[in-house]
Amino acid sequence: MEINYHCISRSMNWFASPWDINSIQFLKQFSSETRFLKIPSALITDRKYLLTCKATGMPLIISTGMSTYDMIDECIETVGRDRIYCIMHCTSTYPSKPEELNLNCIRDYKARYPWTKIGFSNHNPGIIYMPIASALGAEMIEFHITLDRSMFGSDQAASIEPEGTYRLVKYLKGVSQAMGDGIKCIYESEVPIIKKLRRAS
Repeated sequence: MEINYHCISRSMNWFASPWDINSIQFLKQFSSETRFLKIPSALITDRKYLLTCKATGMPLIISTGMSTYDMIDECIETVGRDRIYCIMHCTSTYPSKPEELNLNCIRDYKARYPWTKIGFSNHNPGIIYMPIASALGAEMIEFHITLDRSMFGSDQAASIEPEGTYRLVKYLKGVSQAMGDGIKCIYESEVPIIKKLRRAS
């Protein structure tokens, strides 16, 4: 209740990952304020849980750590394509090593599931891999945040501190600008350089 009030008072959207049937029912009461339910990686093979999520009528975000494509596809078939808002690529280690991130899966997901958004759930304590995920086509970025990574808790080592979130937002905006429209052109700012340096024979 406190989280809901806090977000409403600041015109913020919020959502959560329910880990059992009772939690799904609890979150359903906030369906006018929460935009999604997020299915955690550990539960994408739990058919009863998935059907309960589907029955809420709320859009679903699916995390896919610890999963094969067969598991992901069966999850999609259970909840229905029309219910899915985003499929998140991730690796369920905390923290994830760079060699475990497999960011090229984002391209594969986009080809395999072109009818929905593809995202990336980061479990690495650095921020560099999230702008890369964005450049590869991730449309939603998720990460763990903490006030201090030295604090007690199982997720602290895989979390980002507040200063890192500010840098991340800056980098993600930079990636979006730098990707451009993919159409090769001469920019107005290049014209003086052409006059100064271009040669033709």
